Amino acid sequence: MVEAAWRKSLTTTGEPTRPGGTPLLEPFAGMVRVAGAEPQLRQLYPWTGMGVLYFSRCTESRPTWDVPCIGTLGDGRYCVEGPSCNSPRIAETDSAQTAVVMVVERLPVGCGPAFGGSPEEQAAYRGERDRK
Repeated sequence: MVEAAWRKSLTTTGEPTRPGGTPLLEPFAGMVRVAGAEPQLRQLYPWTGMGVLYFSRCTESRPTWDVPCIGTLGDGRYCVEGPSCNSPRIAETDSAQTAVVMVVERLPVGCGPAFGGSPEEQAAYRGERDRK
């Protein structure tokens, strides 16, 4: 499921939705490609919206909101925010690579492959596993 979501993001992000497209989409598409090449982020579930690339540690609806996201700014720059949608902006940068590094540096402890389920199912699974 994670790999399919990355394939979709990498192949459809940046496609114009109207004839002629817009040059504002290319910085975002380039940033998604850079993030998709980072092994630690590639194991998380990606989704996009409003010029922002989000990551979740679960594959089902309602994301975990514990991993920062990367957004594009109108001038071809990038911002790192999060981990929740109400968190303050962490930084702005001219480089997609730098933005990706900032996210990787802020991954939660023990962040591994995305769990195939919801955050509630993940918590239950971890609780059961920890009791054994």
